[in-house]
Parts: sequence; C-alpha cells; structure tokens
Amino acid sequence: MSEYLPDQVQPIDPEETFTFCCHRRITCFTQCCRELELALTPYDVLRLRQATALHSARLHERYIIEEQDPSAPFPSFYLTMVDDGRASCVFVRAEGCSIYPHRPGACRTYPLGRGTVKQENLLQERFVLLRESHCRGFEQAPIQNAQTYMKSQELASYNRFNDLLVEITQHEKIRQGMKPSAEQLRSYRLALFDLDTFREKLHRKEIDIPAALHHQPLDDLDDERLLEFSMNWFKTQIFGHLS
Repeated sequence: MSEYLPDQVQPIDPEETFTFCCHRRITCFTQCCRELELALTPYDVLRLRQATALHSARLHERYIIEEQDPSAPFPSFYLTMVDDGRASCVFVRAEGCSIYPHRPGACRTYPLGRGTVKQENLLQERFVLLRESHCRGFEQAPIQNAQTYMKSQELASYNRFNDLLVEITQHEKIRQGMKPSAEQLRSYRLALFDLDTFREKLHRKEIDIPAALHHQPLDDLDDERLLEFSMNWFKTQIFGHLS
C-alpha cells in the first residue's frame, strides 16, 4: 500500500507507537486548520449542527459545500473555508478551534488517518500517519498508538457512523458499478446530511417506512439514533434491504 501514498503519509500497524501532542504553546498551533479541504461525514454534520445550533438546512447554506464528481456514485461534502489568503477553517480562531468539543472527525484523528475496507462482508481497519513538515507535534510526548490515540480523541461514535457509511459507499452493488438515480441521490443528501429536514418529513409522515424498520419506535429519537435510522432507511431505498 505504501507505494501508492505520498512520502509524508506512512502506513502504521494498530499497535505501532508514535509520539504526538498538540497544544497552544506549540509553534505550529492551528496551521493544520488552514490550506485544507475538509471532507465531512454524516456524523460530522450532526455534530456541527449541535455546535452551531443551526437547522441542518441552514448549516448547509452557511458552512457546507457539496460537490459531485461525475465518476463518483455519491456527492462529497466539504466545510467552507475563509477567503483570507490561507484558506482557513471557518471555525478557527487565534486561540484555537471555536467548536472544539464538536470538531469533525478528521480534525480529531489528525495526524492519524483511519480507513476501512470492506472485504468478504467484514470491515478491515487501516491506519496511516501524516507527517507534515510544519507539524511540531511529533516532537511532543506522550507515546501513542492508533488505539490509544483514537480513545483519547473520543472517536468511537465518529468511527461507528463512518463504518455505517462504508456499508453504503462500499456496498457490493456500488462496487459492481451501480449508479444511484437522481431521486436516490436526493434521498442520500436528505437522510445522511440534512437530518432536521428528514426528521420533519418523518413526523409529517412524508417518508415511507419499509417493513424492515417498522419495529423501531420513532418518537423522540435523539440525533444519533435518528441518524442510524436514516442511514438504514436509505439502504432500503437504494439497495432494497439492510444487509
């Protein structure tokens, strides 16, 4: 795998150790919050809603860019950057991240990268380290490995929902070349990235619930349980089943 990666990206084993720490006194503080394209997952958007107290539709209008690569089955969503000559994150301040408790998963994971590949109906984790030349965090204690670092960054929920997303984006039908229809893409945006609108449509009974999901009570679902439901709902819409 390493032959396909840039020089600054190094594959690591889950138990392989590295030193890293980021804090305000480090000379490169917030440099990793600039000159970047920050892709957002459904769970990232859920947490940004909580951080900003914005309706998910308003959040998209103010802070999210959607792009559709013609060769990709699904659109990608990116956080807006400030036009300040440095392409800075819209939420970064001199003192650090203004939404730190709800920061996106990629920010929490940095400089670690976690990817999952579906093989024989099982998700295989793979890890890399991104060693950018400006980053002084690698000169700081403590000693970490992928598992301890993910735990320290409270990534369990982020990883769980990212793995649910892989069940969609790496579904066997998608890997065989299936291209979602325009209506299925609208359902993808609604169910995964516009959760407040999905909830409203659900309460107005404008969304048909498949038999496979009839067993789940829908009253007073919190955000995480609603997102899990909406992702399962979308799987039935596009694939006809949950598995």
